[in-house]
Amino acid sequence: MHMFDVFSIIGTIAFAMSGAFVAMEEEYDILGVVVLGLVTAFGGGIIRNVLIGVPVTTLWSQGDLIMLAMISVFVAFVLPLRFIQHWKKTEALFDAIGLSAFAIQGAIYATQMNHPLSAVIVAAVLTGSGGGMVRDLLAGRKPLVLRDEIYAVWAMVAGVAIGLGFATKTWQLLALFVVVIVFRMLSVLYKWKLPRRSLHGGRPSPSQGNEISSR
Repeated sequence: MHMFDVFSIIGTIAFAMSGAFVAMEEEYDILGVVVLGLVTAFGGGIIRNVLIGVPVTTLWSQGDLIMLAMISVFVAFVLPLRFIQHWKKTEALFDAIGLSAFAIQGAIYATQMNHPLSAVIVAAVLTGSGGGMVRDLLAGRKPLVLRDEIYAVWAMVAGVAIGLGFATKTWQLLALFVVVIVFRMLSVLYKWKLPRRSLHGGRPSPSQGNEISSR
C-alpha cells in the first residue's frame, strides 16, 4: 500500500469520527451526523481538487474511502456515552491526527502532479483544514483554524517539507506525521498563538457592547 493511501485512510477515519462527534454534541439527528461526518472527511479534498485542477467527480472513484467514512460515522454513533465523553476531552487529538494525515496526503498529491511549492503548500493546508472548517461552519462554530492556537501553520510545515523534498521516504513521512501531531498538541497545551491586532483597543467589541446595553 502506498503511503498516500495510508494517510488517506488515517485522515478519513479521524475526520469522519470528529465530524460525527461534533454533530452529536450539537444534537443533530442521524442524517446530520452522517452529513457532517462525510463533509469533514472529504470537504478539504474537494476544495483542494478545485484549486489544483483535479475534477471534483474523482470523489466518486473513492468508493472504499466513502464506505470507510460511513463505517467510522456509524461506529461513532453507537459508541457508549462514556467513550464519547472521553473523546470530548481529546477532541484536539482527533483533529491533530486528521490535520497531519490529510496535510501530508494533500502535499503528496500536489507533488505527484508536479505543482510548484506554493501549490503544494496550499494543497496541504486546504486538505488538512478545509473539511474541519466546513464542519465547524455547519455546526455553527467558529472554525478551529481561525482560533487562537496555531493550527494551519503545521499543515504549511508539512507542505514545505514535502514540497522541498525533505520528506520523501516512508520513514520520513511517518516522522513528519508524528511531528505535526506533536506540535499541534503542544500549541493547544501551551496556547501558542499567532500575532494578532484588535481594532477595539481596551473597549468591548460592538457585539459585547450590544449585550451590555441590552441587560
